[in-house]
Amino acid sequence: MRLEARTTVSRTALVAAPFGAIVATLGICAVLVAWAGAPVGKAYWLLLEGGFGSRFAWSETLTRATPLMLTGLAVAVAFRTRLFNIGAEGQLYLGALAAVAVGGQVDGAAAPWAAALPNGLLFGLMVAAGMLAGALLLLVPALLKLRLGVDEVVTTLLLNFIVLLGVSMMLDGPMKDPLAMGWPQSVALVPELELSRLLERSRVHSGLLIAVALAVILWAVNRFTVFGLQMRAVGANARAAAFAGMPVTRVTLLAAMLSGALAGLAGVVEVAGRTGYLTLDISPGYGYAGVVIAMLAGLHPIGVIAASVFVAGVLVGADGMSRAVGVPNTIADVIVAVALLSMLVATMLTRYRVRFDRIGRAA
Repeated sequence: MRLEARTTVSRTALVAAPFGAIVATLGICAVLVAWAGAPVGKAYWLLLEGGFGSRFAWSETLTRATPLMLTGLAVAVAFRTRLFNIGAEGQLYLGALAAVAVGGQVDGAAAPWAAALPNGLLFGLMVAAGMLAGALLLLVPALLKLRLGVDEVVTTLLLNFIVLLGVSMMLDGPMKDPLAMGWPQSVALVPELELSRLLERSRVHSGLLIAVALAVILWAVNRFTVFGLQMRAVGANARAAAFAGMPVTRVTLLAAMLSGALAGLAGVVEVAGRTGYLTLDISPGYGYAGVVIAMLAGLHPIGVIAASVFVAGVLVGADGMSRAVGVPNTIADVIVAVALLSMLVATMLTRYRVRFDRIGRAA
């Protein structure tokens, strides 16, 4: 058996690949649900109903999808230029930490320097600080890769743990809220800096609109700008792009900073839109899930929106399914992981065909 590259790749096959991957995922995970002793049909119906079956379910799904969109976009931008950013989790936390450092309260009010600024300007500084923190964090592995050939998968992954330890130190030290009764959490944001709610009696906030708008903007950049063309060219073949006169190093560094900035913005949005302060459990793995979302979307910014809602719906719906039929809610993590593997296989089959050679055929 061998793989043979297809001369042409069907657009229909590329569009159908994600749907085929989802069907395959549900089929594979049905075995695990049945193994757990639950009726497969009822379990999947409860999963769907828990994620999308009511106003509350939709509100929770969209709330969780918001940071997933931003981390998915961050990974998609980096992967587009063959910069494998596995550090969106750390960039998210560092962005959130920077947001609290700029917009956090001091003795129940804004810091003296911040109190003199208009709320709009202070909010812009908070967002800029979070995005800059994420961008600079990814800039280091990008430079190490370009200058020294260091594998960015290793450096970005390990930086996640370094950042989390640093955030833990800050939450137990200089940035700890004295009113938290010993709980490691930061001081709260100034209330005027929090994002507005889109729906009454829900946690859906305007960060969702920001994430969707950025996805559309990134699609337009990829589709209609020179920088988008350069990113695609560098990702397809960096040596050929350099031979054609494209600034490969500059394009890669700009993509790295854009990717880190988007992940840092995810941290800002979570603090300003959902919690109001920073804790060590603000992210249940949004940065790592961003890799799955980017791959499910085929690195397409608009596809990231749909993939984020799908993954968020699975994560939210799994909680209700677990309580109703006794399936462990960790099945959601299994579904997401299998979806990634299925998507990789589906993408491979759109670009290659499987050939079976006869046994004993002459070489």
